[in-house]
Amino acid sequence: MSELKLPKVTVRGVTTLAIVAALTGCQTLPDIQTKKPISTVDSNPLTARMPTIDRQGYIAYVEEQGLGAAKVSTLYSIRPDGSDRQLIDQLRGYIYAPAWSADGQLLAYSKQAAREHPKIYIYDRRSKTRNLVVNAEGSNMSASFSPDGQHLLYSSTVGGNADIYEMQLSDGKTRQLTTLPSTEVQPSYAADGKSFVYTSDKVRAGRPRIYRYNFATSSATPVPTSGYVASPQLSSDGQRMAYLNGRKAAVMTLTTGQVSNLAETGLDEPARLSPSGNYAVYPTRYSKISGQIGGKNGGDLVIHSLSGNTSYAINSQDGGVVRSPIWGR
Repeated sequence: MSELKLPKVTVRGVTTLAIVAALTGCQTLPDIQTKKPISTVDSNPLTARMPTIDRQGYIAYVEEQGLGAAKVSTLYSIRPDGSDRQLIDQLRGYIYAPAWSADGQLLAYSKQAAREHPKIYIYDRRSKTRNLVVNAEGSNMSASFSPDGQHLLYSSTVGGNADIYEMQLSDGKTRQLTTLPSTEVQPSYAADGKSFVYTSDKVRAGRPRIYRYNFATSSATPVPTSGYVASPQLSSDGQRMAYLNGRKAAVMTLTTGQVSNLAETGLDEPARLSPSGNYAVYPTRYSKISGQIGGKNGGDLVIHSLSGNTSYAINSQDGGVVRSPIWGR
């Protein structure tokens, strides 16, 4: 089968491939934005057939360089055809789990500099500013915006145990939603705002399962899965769930329980769904799509059509390890 090669993007049609990481003033980001190229997302054959909501969106992801104390993490956004790559933030340390607001204008993520705990920031695409919104002592991770943009879910060890909290963004008022002695992390709102899914090992330590928390009843029920599962995300129509299934990026059709294992990424990273729910994105060190091996010094973003059974890869910017992609409007 012939390949279509573009700058930083390699494509080939293929079949499906095989927990815990105070409002402050607004800060203007330093002038680290890369020069904005003209987007080709509407005319590119890779994305021209995508629903508009997908191809006009942005994928945020983290690229890591170096190891240990020398690790540098860079947060980028990129269009789904590999164009318009923009540098959002960078630090010596770690950046975790970016998450878009429903309108695609805000991006929440955790940052951890050396000898500091992870803190949650919100980046505003319009003003190119960021706010530090969660600075509690402990690990503050896995933010998720409510559909109306008024609240933020996240996990924190501020109480000594990993639990899930909800913050009202207008005033910083926070309430604790889980109080179990087990580990509750990785919350993600459903599109209707009435519930969220999350990961917990309350049945057996070290063997996480996925649960759905209902705001109306303040109770949680397990989502039927098997084995080691983590890091869930629901599609906008509530019909699919992307998650980590064992060591594979996977998508489940909730009505039938059918699971599509997309790939063993080499990174133990989950899949994430596009705004339409028709595509999935996941990172990999071992891209079979581009015909290249990322190895320990590189990787790709893989975009996979859940209906057309085809995939393509977007190469990392500087040969770093790619992690935590999230697709927003």
